[in-house]
Amino acid sequence: MQMHKSTTKSRNKFDQYFLKDKNIAKKIVSNLSFKNYDAVVEIGPGLGILTQYLLNLYCHHQVFLIEIDRKLISFLRKNFPISKNRIIHKDFLKWNPEEINLQSFAIIGNFPYSISSKILFHILKYNQYIPECIGMFQKEVAKRITSHEGEKTYGILSVLVQAFYEVKYLFTVKKQVFFPMPNVKSAVISLRKKNEVISCNKDLLFKCVKTAFNQRRKKLKNSLQLFNHISNFYQIPFLNKRAEELSVKEFLQLTKEIEIRR
Repeated sequence: MQMHKSTTKSRNKFDQYFLKDKNIAKKIVSNLSFKNYDAVVEIGPGLGILTQYLLNLYCHHQVFLIEIDRKLISFLRKNFPISKNRIIHKDFLKWNPEEINLQSFAIIGNFPYSISSKILFHILKYNQYIPECIGMFQKEVAKRITSHEGEKTYGILSVLVQAFYEVKYLFTVKKQVFFPMPNVKSAVISLRKKNEVISCNKDLLFKCVKTAFNQRRKKLKNSLQLFNHISNFYQIPFLNKRAEELSVKEFLQLTKEIEIRR
C-alpha cells in the first residue's frame, strides 16, 4: 500500500509515525488472542498496515477503526470498503465505547508517542470493557509501563496499568521500519486483564498513586499528608517507605487501608 504525500503530511500534525514493515505488522496483530471479546478497536490506523492483517484474521467479527485525521479517514474508506461503516472519525481520548454499544473489545494500535500515556489512562477509564490491548509505544514508555518496584522507571503508569492488567514486553522495534523515521526505538507490549477484581476504590487508588509519586523521594507518611484527616493514619502499613519501593499489590492494600479509615 503506497504512502501518498498528502497522507504522510498528516503525521506532522498528529505526531504519527507510519509503520512500513509488513512482517512486524503481522507479528503485532498475531499477538491478539481473539478470545472473550466481541470486537477489536484499532486506534489511529493511519494507512492501514495493521488493519489489513486485522481484517484477515478477525474477518468474522467487528473491527472498528478510530482515526482523528480527516484525510486518513478518506484513505481508509477507499482502501477498506468492508469496514467503511465502522470507521470512526474521532479523537480516541474523547471516545466513549457506549456510543456504539460495545460490551467487550480489544484495543490495538501504533500509538502516537506524544499521547500514548493519555491513551493508556483512557483505556484504564473504560477497563471494564477492555480485556486485552496490544500497543506500540516509544521504547522508553514501554519500559516504564512494564517496570517494577525498585527500578528507576517505576512510576504512576507502572502501578496503575499493572493494577488492572498483566503486562508483558513483547519485542523492540527498530526506528528504520517507520516513515518518517523517528529518533527513538519503539516497543510492543501486551495488556491482559487480571482475573481478580481490585478490592479498593478505583478513583482513590488513582489519587493515592499520583500523590505518592508526585513526591517520590519523600516517605509516604509525608507525601500523603492530604489524607491526614484519617483517624489512625499512622497505623497504616508501608508509610515509612517511598512510593518507588511499594509493589502494585502493596499500593492496592495501602489504598484499601486509607479507604476504610475515611
